[in-house]
Amino acid sequence: MLELSILFPSILNGLTTGAVYALIALGLTLIYGVLHIINFAHGALLMIALYGVFFLNAKLGLDPYAALPVMVPGMFALGYALQRFVIGRASHGKDENILLATLGLTLVLENFALYAWRSDTRTIETPYTFSTVDVAGAMISTPKVVAFFGALAATAILLAFIARSDLGRAIRAVARERQGAKLVGIDVEHVFAMSFGIGLACLGAAACFLLPAYYVNPQVGNGFVLIAFTIVVLGGMGSFAGALLGGFIIGVVESVGGLWLGESLGQIGIFVIFIAILLFRPQGIFGART
Repeated sequence: MLELSILFPSILNGLTTGAVYALIALGLTLIYGVLHIINFAHGALLMIALYGVFFLNAKLGLDPYAALPVMVPGMFALGYALQRFVIGRASHGKDENILLATLGLTLVLENFALYAWRSDTRTIETPYTFSTVDVAGAMISTPKVVAFFGALAATAILLAFIARSDLGRAIRAVARERQGAKLVGIDVEHVFAMSFGIGLACLGAAACFLLPAYYVNPQVGNGFVLIAFTIVVLGGMGSFAGALLGGFIIGVVESVGGLWLGESLGQIGIFVIFIAILLFRPQGIFGART
């Protein structure tokens, strides 16, 4: 049995990681909720965002957190352009074509990164990379504490935007009834592209919060996209509240599982949860039965 002095820091560590997982999953949830497709390129696009943060630091000396005003609008613009001019046009109105387009985009981005930057794992060092914060007697990495509050703030901004802005109302209208939204004059294709862009803006923010304590290589997105899919399914497809709660649950399960079974086996608990939710509550925690 694990002692509380060991278990408590592990839970806190899981919550800080889970907040970033939730931010990544929120982008995936938004894209699914509006376009009703799974974006297989989500992990590869996170990898591109991480490289963006890395090179802003390496070439311009820009702190990862200071890169937020660059990466968030940059990833938004990339997402808007991809949906409007690549994925949307390749789909020809068929959802299965969108799935294939995003899968193809994953292969293109990963192989481009492998060709351009090789398979080397890259990290950055900042003055606070190895510093810690005392949280109720538990020593937590400073970048993880910043990531926790930063991810929560980004999530709150996104939820407020979706709930209160005109574009947010249009996004919710398109997600609920696409044809009805067209009939009342909403530019559905524009809303699709904006939703995809906002989903990728979440990745830009997540990359800035991750990199001070993480690494980047061409395959780094694969692990994150599996976790993001699990969170989306756990919380309920299209549910923002579910994505947030699911992120915390998965973060804690991964951290405690790693403490119990060892780091290499820590993610077993995540996939046990994934299988269990598919078996016993396939609609997820906040999902509605269809």
